[in-house]
Amino acid sequence: MPSLLAIFQALADQTRLRILALLRDMELSVGELAQVLGQSQPGVSRHVKILVQAGLVTRRKEGNWVFLALANPEKTAPLYAMIEQWPADPELAADAHRLGSVRAARTAEAEEYFEAHAAQWDAIRSLHVAEQDVENAIRRLIGPQSITHLVDIGTGTGRMLELLAPQAETMAGFDRSPAMLRVARAKLTSAGLERATLRQGDLYALPLPAGTADLAIMHQVLHAVQHPAAAIAEAARILCPGGRLLIVDFAPHARETLRDAHAHVHPGFSDTQIRGWFHDAGLACAQTVRLEGPLTVRLWMGRHP
Repeated sequence: MPSLLAIFQALADQTRLRILALLRDMELSVGELAQVLGQSQPGVSRHVKILVQAGLVTRRKEGNWVFLALANPEKTAPLYAMIEQWPADPELAADAHRLGSVRAARTAEAEEYFEAHAAQWDAIRSLHVAEQDVENAIRRLIGPQSITHLVDIGTGTGRMLELLAPQAETMAGFDRSPAMLRVARAKLTSAGLERATLRQGDLYALPLPAGTADLAIMHQVLHAVQHPAAAIAEAARILCPGGRLLIVDFAPHARETLRDAHAHVHPGFSDTQIRGWFHDAGLACAQTVRLEGPLTVRLWMGRHP
């Protein structure tokens, strides 16, 4: 545990105070911090190292990027309360203004990605039920109650986090692809949902303790997974007692072209398969929904005892 002296030594620098103020608003990469601060990346990295050693900031690698966040917001809250007692700092105000350019850049990156892949997305969507119908079914199945901690496994563009944000007190999305996480981060930032936590993670070994989530979602993920039973077992592990796992995917189909064109490993799933995997993972299949279309979409809700 860093000493109080180490914490105050870390705070005794204007750049490091500026970094903490920016990270209070949103997670940022080292490059984004350098852009806002108008400093070199090596220089920013040196300041970040001191803040990490003081236990004020956490650092994580995501592909070739390094992202930074406040290490323990509850413990740093008193520091911010103290800082806010002083008159407004024009440097911090200018940083907050420049942070808008980072948000704009993330949004532009997401738009470019979707523009480049629009044909692919449209081709996939044309094969199955309308997206709005699927999302309405998800809302009905989950119900209007509050969600303490939502975990979206294979979050992709972060759409499920965006959809359920009004009900979720805290929420986290995991994906193996750094590119998809950047798209999700841009979308959620644009929607004003910086509170969502996005992490690179393996769905067979989620970086979460057991009993963390009261709702986990795997939306159009399982058909691309080599070992569905293992993925479901890992999702079940993170559920708290009474927690729920929602799987949204295709019913069995004969569209072999999806295997080559869109990396589908499995041609859909039957109720028997999903119920069996739920049972093996210690879950009861509480509800199912069938949405008919050229490719039928199924929703399966498993519940932890």
